[in-house]
Amino acid sequence: MEYKNILLQKEERVAVITISRPKALNALNTETLKELELVIDDIANDDSIYAVILTGDGKAFVAGADITEMKDLDVMGGRRFGNLGNKVFRKIETLEKPVIAAVNGFALGGGCELSMACDIRIASSKAKFGQPEVGLGITPGFGGTQRLARLVGMGMAKQLIYTGDIINAEEALRIGLVNKVVEPEQLIEEVKLLAKKIASNAPIAVKLSKTAINRGMQMDIDTALMYEAEIFGECFSTIDQKSGMKSFLEKTEKCFENK
Repeated sequence: MEYKNILLQKEERVAVITISRPKALNALNTETLKELELVIDDIANDDSIYAVILTGDGKAFVAGADITEMKDLDVMGGRRFGNLGNKVFRKIETLEKPVIAAVNGFALGGGCELSMACDIRIASSKAKFGQPEVGLGITPGFGGTQRLARLVGMGMAKQLIYTGDIINAEEALRIGLVNKVVEPEQLIEEVKLLAKKIASNAPIAVKLSKTAINRGMQMDIDTALMYEAEIFGECFSTIDQKSGMKSFLEKTEKCFENK
């Protein structure tokens, strides 16, 4: 399928999604969000893909939601737009394959929210992060009020959202918003190496680990540990567990089959 605002490449068990509206700094409009949802559905159903990279075309990751589209919305239109963004970002967050955000530039508003829906964030040293919505008379609407506090703590999240401050990559690293900062020319190669390393491991075990972390964070610790035990036990029904432990004991090369 061809997309107007999205580029999709698949190579060596890794899918690379590039949001490509460079003239609009990759701002998210309804059309782009719907295309992104279709791409995520495609990847979810592709058993050859074990890891995903999400990035932006040009000097922005995603500069935000499209203000040109939002400026004339009424209450119901605003809710529909917010619900669409939340639905798509939740699909990314719950995708059974790890998603790495390669944040190449501006990640503001909806762009910061999109990066937070990913499992891991690697940033270019030129990247900028922020939730500047209050300066536009709105709140974050694609999960920013919820995921930011979970990632950096309530106090820091409130400060960033209330002030609308934009921070650089080093500050984002300091507060725990990103995992690593690299030079711009190294970003994609660095993220591809990470994605390929993840993809070299047992895909079912990675999938179940993601599920256990995501679901466990919403539970009390005792319930979460019980759930982890269930997930751990489930691994022993897979071919990957048999071959992985056999390879370890026999010191042979690992070969996982997503089974």
